[in-house]
Amino acid sequence: MTRTFEDILAWQKAHELVIKIYKITRAFPETEKYGLCQQFQRAAVSIAANIAEGYKKLGKADKLRFFNISQGSLEECRYYCILSKDLTYIDENTFHNLVSEIQNTSFMLNAYIKGVVCNSYIKD
Repeated sequence: MTRTFEDILAWQKAHELVIKIYKITRAFPETEKYGLCQQFQRAAVSIAANIAEGYKKLGKADKLRFFNISQGSLEECRYYCILSKDLTYIDENTFHNLVSEIQNTSFMLNAYIKGVVCNSYIKD
């Protein structure tokens, strides 16, 4: 049982991903400050923020809607990784590390979602 969203392993991984993406995008060209950098950062923040918001929702449907938004934001970040690599803003190693972290976060979030779906104490 969790006491706050910070206890959720998927949120912890998502938060680590946000920090990493902010650090990586600092090195992007200045011309991307209000373009790709901002989009990439917003998508990453959306992952963790929607897990946090969904955590406090009472009904399963509400919770699942926010967790689904997080999954969509994970895919959005995966695309931004591809774009960043293709524009040579990140190298192959950074690309593979980020994609791996995105996949791990997605896996953990899916496991958490399955737990929410199976718990009968949460209202439908």
